[in-house]
Amino acid sequence: MPIRTAVPPRVLTVAGSDSGGGAGIQADLKTMLALGVHGMSVITAVTAQNSLGVQGAWELPVDAVRAQYRSVVDDIGVQAVKTGMLASAALVETVAELLAGTGAPVVVDPVGVSKHGDALLAAEALDSVRTKLLPVATVATPNLDEVAQLTGVIVTDEDGMRRAAEEILAFGPRWALIKGGHLPGEAVDLLTDGSAEHWLRAPRYDNRHTHGTGCTLASAIASGLALGQDVPTAVEGAKAYVTGAIRAGFALGGGIGPVDHGWRTRSAE
Repeated sequence: MPIRTAVPPRVLTVAGSDSGGGAGIQADLKTMLALGVHGMSVITAVTAQNSLGVQGAWELPVDAVRAQYRSVVDDIGVQAVKTGMLASAALVETVAELLAGTGAPVVVDPVGVSKHGDALLAAEALDSVRTKLLPVATVATPNLDEVAQLTGVIVTDEDGMRRAAEEILAFGPRWALIKGGHLPGEAVDLLTDGSAEHWLRAPRYDNRHTHGTGCTLASAIASGLALGQDVPTAVEGAKAYVTGAIRAGFALGGGIGPVDHGWRTRSAE
């Protein structure tokens, strides 16, 4: 077999570590590998986390986050960046400043709470997300709980998703992906730039093991952008990937297990 010499596109995740391996940095890197890009990481926080919830979280110093980012970007370079758990206003503002000077597409997953309801973003950081982070985003990917945190809009139907998208776009991202997975019925998301609307629908699988869906989706979008896809194509591909990962999600521990990032490899065996 010939040795591969071409360098794959490079994607950087700026997020927290999930010791259980289902979300955060770990989920991001698994997704990137599965989708054919080289994943790199800037760790913003360390969590003690398992299938039952988050038992502890420790934010890294701003200087450590900045040093990781500069180390990777200045030497290796990036074709796309994804952000996840940023925890505090200081980290949000530092990362936003770094992103503004990078010149690569940015996918912002405005992580507010974990799958188990644990807070992952300080309340005082919300304004920094609105005014500093979202304006540098190519795509923002809030779920309905995060929409409520950021805008006050409570979404109960698809018309509400349109209102939510308008509110999110007003903060400055080029595209908003409003994730409607918490609504009843099929899993529907709305992608819009304020003019074009793309409704992405998928069947809802009866599987409670969905830890890491938001991280996985955002990382899959960033991978598609790094591969040269436009935003609608990258989001459509990411939706298909995460839908398969949810369908194949498996039990770990005594609580909510992770989605299966390697489902395509296993389904081909």
